[in-house]
Amino acid sequence: MSLTKSAVTPLVAVLSNNSGDAPGRRWGDQTEGRDLYTQFSISLALGLGAFLSFCLLRPKWSELYAARRRLRNAASRLPELPNTFFGWIPIVHRITEDEVLASAGLDAYVLLSFFKFAIRFLSAVFFFGLAVILPLHYKYEGRYGVPGWDNDGPPHNKTMIAMAKDKDKHKLKSAPPYLWIYVLFPYIFTGLAIYLLLQETNKIIRTRQTYLANQTSTTDRTVRLSGIPRDLLSEEKVKDFVEGLNIGKVESITLCRNWRELDNLVDERMNILRNLEWAWTKHLGYKRPQSDRSTVRLMNQRGPDLLNDDDERSQLLSSADRDHVSGYSQERPKARIWYGPFKLRFRMVDAIDYYEEKLRKTDEHILQARQNEYRPTEIAFVTMESIAASQMLVQAILDPRPMRMFARLAPAPADVVWKNTYLSRLRRMAQSWSITLVIGFLTVFWSVLLIPFAYALRLETLHKVFPSLADALAFHPFLKSLVQTGLPTLGLTLLTVAVPYLYEWLSNNQGMMSRGDVELSVISKNFFFTFFNLFLVFTVFSAATSFYGFWEKFRDAFKDATTIASALAQSLESLSQFYINLIILQGVGLFPFRLLEFGSLSLYPIRYLFAQTPRDYSELSIPPTFSYGFSIPQTILVLIICIVYSVFPSSWLICLCGLVYFTIGHFIYKYQLLYAMDHQQHSTGRAWPMICNRLFIGLVVYQLAMIGVLALRLAITRSLLLVPLLIFTVWFTYWFARTYEPLMKFIALKSINRDQIGDELSPSPSAIMSPSGLDRDALPMHIAGQELELRFKKYVNPSLLVPLHSPWLPGQTSSQNNGNGNGA
Repeated sequence: MSLTKSAVTPLVAVLSNNSGDAPGRRWGDQTEGRDLYTQFSISLALGLGAFLSFCLLRPKWSELYAARRRLRNAASRLPELPNTFFGWIPIVHRITEDEVLASAGLDAYVLLSFFKFAIRFLSAVFFFGLAVILPLHYKYEGRYGVPGWDNDGPPHNKTMIAMAKDKDKHKLKSAPPYLWIYVLFPYIFTGLAIYLLLQETNKIIRTRQTYLANQTSTTDRTVRLSGIPRDLLSEEKVKDFVEGLNIGKVESITLCRNWRELDNLVDERMNILRNLEWAWTKHLGYKRPQSDRSTVRLMNQRGPDLLNDDDERSQLLSSADRDHVSGYSQERPKARIWYGPFKLRFRMVDAIDYYEEKLRKTDEHILQARQNEYRPTEIAFVTMESIAASQMLVQAILDPRPMRMFARLAPAPADVVWKNTYLSRLRRMAQSWSITLVIGFLTVFWSVLLIPFAYALRLETLHKVFPSLADALAFHPFLKSLVQTGLPTLGLTLLTVAVPYLYEWLSNNQGMMSRGDVELSVISKNFFFTFFNLFLVFTVFSAATSFYGFWEKFRDAFKDATTIASALAQSLESLSQFYINLIILQGVGLFPFRLLEFGSLSLYPIRYLFAQTPRDYSELSIPPTFSYGFSIPQTILVLIICIVYSVFPSSWLICLCGLVYFTIGHFIYKYQLLYAMDHQQHSTGRAWPMICNRLFIGLVVYQLAMIGVLALRLAITRSLLLVPLLIFTVWFTYWFARTYEPLMKFIALKSINRDQIGDELSPSPSAIMSPSGLDRDALPMHIAGQELELRFKKYVNPSLLVPLHSPWLPGQTSSQNNGNGNGA
């Protein structure tokens, strides 16, 4: 039989359902086929409904679905999307990589590049799977790779008859020749993955080096020094030390100090301000204006002139505003004040007067606290006069004594988590290690929690736990399909959505210095959760029939690599249908809900219901934030699943589902990153080495699985032929980290454009504040968990400079709320 004929025959049999010689059966006759059909139908209905809803709502709700283009200067350069039903699709598709880089930055560019890499790789794997792997499995095993079509099929050739006889004798006389594909294609697919990965890495490195080396931003000229000894804890001594290295001249130094008291006062002021706004709103009465939904901004800031002390000491409200107006239907609200021993007694006072006086006293304390001297810490931000000097400084060993004078790349000024800069090194280490131990505990906890999902995939194991339920499902194929296919995939999907929020909270409490480091940590933690718990544990232990069997497998699986490979091989083929259903649900069913922004859409009525003040209504129009830590790990796991199944009989079907997943995901993420969702330029593409390292882990698991498949079929010699490939992949991972990762972290000295003129040298108010845009020196500042439109371009704690705002009062314009006509 020719290769072309071998490829066409199983496809015709699958589509026709009436071949007399083929073992194919109709969809309705087999439960597993019904499972796949049910999952595809449900996913298509969900995804198509969400997509059509988005096309209908997009022109009407431009505040939500085009929020980034409306608020960001960089996104305003993108082409305007028409209000037609489908007319926006070709325009988004035609946006080039250069436009993505100019509008959304390196982080978005890297994420979309990963999707393009996955599409190119899976296209090649799908071709080989359809042209070579599927015909060989059909010829020697009579298997199509479609769940529900490969069970109990009659043998088609003498080889299969001989294999069946050998199976009855519980031994194999010789391994069939088609098993060579389990040796050949791991080499081909590993080489193809590494080639495409290096090709994409070289392109990203060139883009990143050109992009960053031609900037003159303060961020790229600044390093973060830690471990400063006590005898150098002053700006002058640190400057003398750095310039004494003869690397370059220092422009400015910010020595971090223990600003805890000042930061707490600013946070407290924000809470008092909100309470005062609530009291005035309750007294005056306020409803959101229906005619204009976007005129009120998140924070109405004062102009740079408000940095003067005279303006900060001005009255909270004008004399006219302070006059109590009679004739309002609402009474002046009351506030309960607790006092006495153990705060057991209370009295009711006028809320407006109480919060106004409290705000006035807090302002006085803040102004006084800004004049105080604070104890310096061991951390400083050193801004050099040139990018070349900062890069030489950050790549050098500065002090011969251990744990002294570490130089690291500095985050953007507004990206710094200032509350962690005055934590002691011991405190940061304790927080980091305690969070790591919590993650380890949760790993075991999620593993135990996933046992019921593994049981639900097998009717015989379910029969031992709930016999009546198993009997009922046996008589109702549709319910059985729903329980065994829909519920496990949906449960795991919901788990992958909920757990990242917990890991994000843990990362934010780990003591990291910047939000970019926090986001990279979230990527690492979430991938560890999805890969270990939702793939390895779920795959290896899904065939356990009891808790005792589970713990037996858990104990045996970690004895050696051979046992892990055998356990993987035993479970992978039986779970192919589950992973097909999972990828279909994620790609076809749930990806369009990301486009619809279902989370923000569903929470909007609740937030609107509880909104009271003008500030609350203004915050309703804030665009949702795109989180790379939530999006990247799941996509890496899907690609690893496709790689692991690339030689199995169902390889062509899984790769086809993967192609659909990454094609839909690339388009949806492209629209969100460019038009809809807000995202900060935290890491300048540093997520790419993390993506590569996780893919190398996937290649190692893939090779171990192939070794286990061959060992189970007693093809010991052929399994040993894959050991060199496994060793090469481990070595290549180490070589990649030594060779490529530094170029994704630092700027090469040869790439730096030395003709560029640096930023202004004096930290004047005009230099400290700048309008929003793509500039990494001008990220939005956060105070008390609130994002402000004020931008900082110098390394200064915002609590030292942030203007003391007036409250937002109902019925007043922005200039009136600010107290002048220069409000933003």
